[in-house]
This record gives sequence, structure tokens and C-alpha cells, in this order.
Amino acid sequence: MRGADLIARGLARAGTRYVFALSGNHVMPIFDAALDAKLPLVHVRHEAATVHMADAWARLTGEVGVALVTGGPGHANAVSALYTALAAESPVLLLSGHAPTNELGKGAFQEMAQAEMAAPACKASWTVRSAQTLGEDLARAMRMAKAGRPGPVHLSLPSDLLEGETETALPGKEAFLPDVVSSSVNVEILDLLKKAKKPLVIAGPALGNARGRAALKKFEDITAVPAIVMESPRGVNDPSQGLLSEVLAAADVVVLAGKKQDFTLKFGAAFGKDCRVIEADASVVDAPGGGWAKGGWLKEAHDAIAFRPEAWKMLKSKGEGPVHPVEVGREVQKLLLAGEDSVLVSDGGEFGQWAQATVDAPHRVINGVAGAIGAALPFAAAAKLALPGSTVVAMLGDGTFGFHSSEFDTAVRHQLGYVAVVGNDCCWNAEYQIQLRSYGAPRAHGLDLLPTRYDQVAAAFGGHGEHVERPAELAPALARAAGAGRPACVNVMIERLPAPTFRRG
Repeated sequence: MRGADLIARGLARAGTRYVFALSGNHVMPIFDAALDAKLPLVHVRHEAATVHMADAWARLTGEVGVALVTGGPGHANAVSALYTALAAESPVLLLSGHAPTNELGKGAFQEMAQAEMAAPACKASWTVRSAQTLGEDLARAMRMAKAGRPGPVHLSLPSDLLEGETETALPGKEAFLPDVVSSSVNVEILDLLKKAKKPLVIAGPALGNARGRAALKKFEDITAVPAIVMESPRGVNDPSQGLLSEVLAAADVVVLAGKKQDFTLKFGAAFGKDCRVIEADASVVDAPGGGWAKGGWLKEAHDAIAFRPEAWKMLKSKGEGPVHPVEVGREVQKLLLAGEDSVLVSDGGEFGQWAQATVDAPHRVINGVAGAIGAALPFAAAAKLALPGSTVVAMLGDGTFGFHSSEFDTAVRHQLGYVAVVGNDCCWNAEYQIQLRSYGAPRAHGLDLLPTRYDQVAAAFGGHGEHVERPAELAPALARAAGAGRPACVNVMIERLPAPTFRRG
């Protein structure tokens, strides 16, 4: 068989349900081989979108998300999205076509040091050197993506190896699975948590999915120790975490369960000076055992994190508009509550923060610690594939929409009926707020956007469009979008406001 057949059949043997792909010269043998392997391809419009979709798929399903792109500029386009997956600790495999081995160093078509380019944004990155090892390399890459702290892995596939014949047998299914590492209970860490007056467990992004949050909830139920996920680039100022900064400052023992003591925790300055901070593997939450004292600290921490200003409950926008982001979130929440197993996708600067502070759902996919924007529409498409019966709502800013607007075409072709709610304030607002704070209004410039009708952009790709200028128009527009039976964009003209920050009093 061809090397391409080894790759396609290997992915199928590993249980891959979809490959997120963009065609190109170097990977056409895999497109051909996918037919015989019965390997479905989701063909997108930009290489970065393949990785974003694979990323969201991996977070929601726990499976390795697979992206396939061509070599050279196709690979370069995809690499930028790897950083978001790396920071989110998402098990992604990027397969890139590559110039043929027998032409390297001679100026081959789209020749590039691809593995070296991808390496800083991956757990591992290499180029296959022999057709005989294609299956083994693929299996190893898939194992590595899920092993230990999950993350993306890149594999470059020279086109001559894909086109060439090989007699090498395909590795067995078990070769694609990560090694099972038995987790042992760290008695010392658990004992410190038991003795603490205000203990806290902070998990990293790998536990940010529904499965991870369920494990943390189980840990809390047994121990009465607050267990939270930190996955936002806003860190201690994450609006979805309310008064988190107060909780961190009050804690006396903190266990970082697969969480880095990075900028999101102010490199440790978020804790009190006498707080003991311990770094541990995420498995620390798996087997807490018994004998835990129940106190009021768990409720105190939960109440602080759930804090939102009382005024939000009654907040209403001006009748003539624009709409306040809190009111947008309030109506989107109703839409998500009406569905089962719903998904919130949130991306972008200030509007993304308002969305996360006002909307909750059983599944949540955000741009993550990387802080990059632009992934919302690819995320939403993959979410609808992963959970086809669920209501999927993506909330994104107008600046964000421009990155991957053409992925509405992908969603239409694959019948992925999500709802994208665009908060349109005609501005790159996150940076505008920085200008206001740092330099003053007279020096705020260069960040205005047009009042573009993003709903019409979506409609032009075959989706459903709704335009909202006044608060009274919002709920009916969302209802029509949700019932359209195809991907929909609700373009909401919103107030230009900074992201919320919370303090008592």
C-alpha cells in the first residue's frame, strides 16, 4: 500500500471520527486514501481553522483532534493556531504535507523547515524520514498528544513517502493509545489540605472540559475543598470567576493540580505571603479518600466566585440602543437553558469577557490562556460536530469575526447549525480600553471599525442573518436564529464598554 494509506488507515484505526483539513499539493494522496479508509474529512477555508476545530473537538470529546494541511505556506498558516491549543493543554495532532525528501536542499516546491517552525508551539514536532516508519510515527504522535499533560504534536509528511509503496504493517490499535500511568495518592499533599483552614485546589486548562469539571465537583463533594479551573488569559481578573482574587488571597494552602504558577496567578503574588503553594499533577483530585472536616470555607469561596453586581439583574439598555452586553448575555443564557447539553463558545476581547461573566453552559470552549482571538467560528463548527444535538452559541466581538468569517461556508456545507452572536461596537475595544487607561482619550486612535453588517456576511455564505439595534429586537432575533436550521449570525450593536471588574461595595 502507499504511505498515504498507512496514514489514513492508521487514523481510522485510532478511532478518528473526523479530520479537519484543507487541501494542497502535498496532501492529496491522503485525501485519496481517506476514501478507502472511510475517514471523513471536514474541508475548511483556512489552515488555522483546521487546528482550531481540532482543538475544540479534542476539548469536548477527549479524543485527539486531527488537523491536516499542505506544506509550506499551508503549514505556516496552521502553526499560529497551535499556540492556542498548547496553552489550553488540548491533545491535537497537526499533520502537514512536506516537500519530497529527494528534493530537499535543492529548492523544492514549498520547501521549509516545518518541524523547526512548529516546535515552540508543540509538545513535540518532527519530520518522518522513512515510509517504513509512517505508521509508527503516527501512533507515537497520537500517544504523545494525550500522554501526561496533553498538548499538540506536529508531524510533517514528505510527499514522496506518502506516494511511495510500502509493505510495512499498520500498528495495532493499542499502539495509538497513551500509556496508562497509575496515579498514586500523594498522602502528604492531601494531609496538608485536610489540616488547612482555607485550602484551595486550582486546576489547569486540561480539566476545563465537562469531564474535568465533574471530577473537580466530585472532589469538592468529598473534601469540601474548593476546586476551580483557571483557563482565562485574564487570570485573577477573569470576570467569569467573580471575586476570585479575594479567594486566592485568603487561602492558606493551595494545590496547583496541573496548573502553572504563571502570569495568570501573578507568578505567585496572587496568594497571601503566608500561603503554602504546592505544585502537583492533575491526578491529585482523583482519590482524596475520607476523613475530611466540613466547614464554611467551601460556601464562602463559591459565593465569592459567583459574585455579580446586584444591579445586573435589573439592568436595561436604552430603548433606542445600543444594547448593553449584560442584556445580551441574559438573553443568550435563556437560549442555552432551553436546550440540552448546550455549549458556550467565547472569544474576543471585551465582549468575550462580558459573555463569560454573564453566560454559563454545561460545555464551555474559550480562547484560553493563550489570549489569542479569532477561533470562535471554527470552535463552534467543531462543537456542533462533537455534540450535534446540542445548542451551540458562539459569542464573539466584531474584530474577532474578521479572522475566520469564511468558515460560515464550512458550516453551511457540513450543515452545522450553531448561532454566532457578534457584539458589534465598531472597535478593537480591548486595545481601545488600553489606550484610554494608559494614554488618555486624546491619544486613542487607529482602532475604529466600520458598523459592518456581519449578519449579511453570514447570509452571503448561505447562513442565516439577524441584525439587532435595539434591546426589544434581541430575543426574537435569537429565537429565529436558533430555529433557522443552519448556521446563523446575530449581529448586535452593543455599547462600547470595558470588560467588567468586580469589587465589593
